[in-house]
Amino acid sequence: MRISIVIPALNEADSIVDCLQPLQPARQTGHEVLLVDGGSTDDTREMAAPLVDRVLEGPRGRAVQMNHGARASSGDVLWFLHADTRVPEDAVEAIMEVFRGGRRAWGRFDVSLDAPGTAFRIIAWSMNWRSRLTGIATGDQGLFVSRRLFDSVGGFPELPLMEDIAMAQALRAKALPVCLRQRLITSARRWQDHGTWRTVLLMWRLRMAFFLGEDPAELHRRYYGQRH
Repeated sequence: MRISIVIPALNEADSIVDCLQPLQPARQTGHEVLLVDGGSTDDTREMAAPLVDRVLEGPRGRAVQMNHGARASSGDVLWFLHADTRVPEDAVEAIMEVFRGGRRAWGRFDVSLDAPGTAFRIIAWSMNWRSRLTGIATGDQGLFVSRRLFDSVGGFPELPLMEDIAMAQALRAKALPVCLRQRLITSARRWQDHGTWRTVLLMWRLRMAFFLGEDPAELHRRYYGQRH
């Protein structure tokens, strides 16, 4: 069984090496890592090139980039990571164990945020338990899925925002996720840059609006408009 690790990126020169370094043992044991760049204007591609099997370029948009990487990959299992994420050393083995054991065909990890303080611990705790209770995963949680199941739902819906939620809904309709307790370390920068609780409340409002059927393009405009 081979895992294809697909990482969409856009101007991630500050974090991409930290993301890719822990994945090198996986490459050495036969898994592949693909970086899908959406038009970076910094050194993301050049810094990533020695640490991945392929650097792909495609249209900007996380869902579009992840689908592009999936089509170019060859693994039996697809693992989608954000470029500002760091993985624990046993993450690949944990995914392998899920599929060796004949368990459900998709899942995600718990997360921690890379910033100190009670607020960030509460945010991570709520992300992890909300996911367990709802069967919905976000992109921060490192969604992994068998290629067969990924293809059966048509890949990521190519939405400008909430593509991870829409994908998890489609997968949950087929099977409940495996919720691994190993923790990915994900960046707290969006909370730090735009206000911790302001960002939490914004994401709650946008997620509720998405569940109620609001146009993802309008949610995208509201999300990026309110962050600047």
